[in-house]
Amino acid sequence: MALDVSHFERLAVADTCAVWNVLSSRALHGHAIAAGCSLSLTVFGVYECLHKPRKTNTEAARELQRRLKNARAQGQFKSYALDLEDLQDVGLLEKRRNLSKGELAGIAFARKTRQAFLTDDQAARSLAATVMDTVMVQTTPHLVGWLVFIGRLGDGDIGGIVQEHENLARPLKTYFLEMYHEGMRCRLLASG
Repeated sequence: MALDVSHFERLAVADTCAVWNVLSSRALHGHAIAAGCSLSLTVFGVYECLHKPRKTNTEAARELQRRLKNARAQGQFKSYALDLEDLQDVGLLEKRRNLSKGELAGIAFARKTRQAFLTDDQAARSLAATVMDTVMVQTTPHLVGWLVFIGRLGDGDIGGIVQEHENLARPLKTYFLEMYHEGMRCRLLASG
């Protein structure tokens, strides 16, 4: 699924991995907010992020949880409950893939509310693309590329974003750099 860095839906329902990847860099999160992005979660997503027992509880995981709690206290990452009809939709989706309830609830809620779904999980991305318009299925690296394309991120930003992301044991360095270069390439072509 090719990503168009010239377009990004600013209103999106995020799953757990996307929340952690956006929050893994204060600069990335701040630029996304400044660009008008509004990410939300389902109550299942909040449970997975903040309450679900973990096999290992690293300092990086605790820091990401602190960042999410602080962002929520500032009115970001609002959470929404699903109604019975939504839960039935999740039940149907659940039969199709082995995904978490948070990912399935996020897909169902995004589809219902006609918002984008932000995920960095390949299986969730594939399933979402089968039940909603593919341009409404987005990733955190796509967000990076779009922020570069619109001029919110530049050469002086990407190194710090990648470093902070890696410091919190997040896995997307390669994809952030690829989308950074794609954003710069498309920005150059659009200006010429």
